[in-house]
Amino acid sequence: MKGIVLAGGTGTRLHPITISVSKQLLPVGDKPMIYYPLSVLMAAGVQEILVITRPTDQPLFRTLLGDGAHLGLDISYAEQPQPRGIAEALLLGADHIGDDSVALILGDNIFHGPSFSRLLQREADQVDGATLFGYRVQDPERYGVGVTDADGRLLAIEEKPARPRSNRAITGLYLYDNEVVDIAKNIQPSARGELEISDVNAEYLRRGRAKLVDLGRGFAWLDTGTFESLVQAGQYVRTLEERQGVRIACLEELALRMGFIDADACHALGAAMPNSDYGRYVMNVARELTGDVEYLPAG
Repeated sequence: MKGIVLAGGTGTRLHPITISVSKQLLPVGDKPMIYYPLSVLMAAGVQEILVITRPTDQPLFRTLLGDGAHLGLDISYAEQPQPRGIAEALLLGADHIGDDSVALILGDNIFHGPSFSRLLQREADQVDGATLFGYRVQDPERYGVGVTDADGRLLAIEEKPARPRSNRAITGLYLYDNEVVDIAKNIQPSARGELEISDVNAEYLRRGRAKLVDLGRGFAWLDTGTFESLVQAGQYVRTLEERQGVRIACLEELALRMGFIDADACHALGAAMPNSDYGRYVMNVARELTGDVEYLPAG
C-alpha cells in the first residue's frame, strides 16, 4: 500500500497565521502538525509516501522531512497549485500509486487511540473497495456521516444532514483499492470546480464496495482546521504526553517500533537534537530498547 498526505490548501480559516506558512507546519504540542498524519501511515505499515503541498511550501517540507530515508521511509513530493478538492490528490498521486492500493490522509487530521496500529494494518491488508473510518460526534449535522448495517457495510453517506440517521462522522482517512484512480478520473467537478472525495466514496457505495470502520470509544479524532481546534489539539497532546510519559506521533520512535530503523539509528536521530526534550526522549526510547536504563533527564 502507498500513502498520500494532502498538505496543500491555503488554510484560510487560520488566517493570518497561515498567510506565510503552511497550516501543516504549525506546531501541535512540540511537533509539526504533519507528523500526526505521517504517523498514521507509518502505523499502518506504509513506507512509500507522497506529500502534496503548495508550490511555495514544498522547500520547507523538504527541509523538515527530506526523502524520509532517516526514518526508513521513501518520501516524495507533488505540488497542488490551487486547492481543487481532496480527490485531486488521487490524480496528482496516480503515478505514485501505480498498481497498489492507497491510504489517503488529510494533513490536518490527528488520530489517537488504543491498538490503532493493529487496526490500521488489518484494514490495510484486506482493503477491497473503499474503507472509511467513522467517529461518533455530538453534532453530526456538521459532517458527512455514514449509515451502515450491522456488518459495517455502508448503506448511505449523508452530507451535513438536517436530520442525521447516524452520528458517525466520516474522518479524513481513506483506504482505497487500485480502482480509485480511474474512479477519480471520471467524477465531475463540483460547482466550485473541485473534485469531491464524497463523489469518489459515493461511487464505491453505488458499487456496494464501501465500508465504514467505527473507531469506537477511547479514540480521539481531531481536525485542526480552525484556531480553536488547533489550540484544543495542542492541549490534548500536551495533557496525554505529560500524564503518560510517552509522545504521540514521535516519528523516530514509531520508525523504530515498526522495524523501519534500528536502535542505533533512532539514537542518532535523537542525538541530533540534544538540547530539546523531544531529542532526549528519542534517545531514551532507543536506550530502553537496547536495555540501557541510564535515562537522560528532560529539561
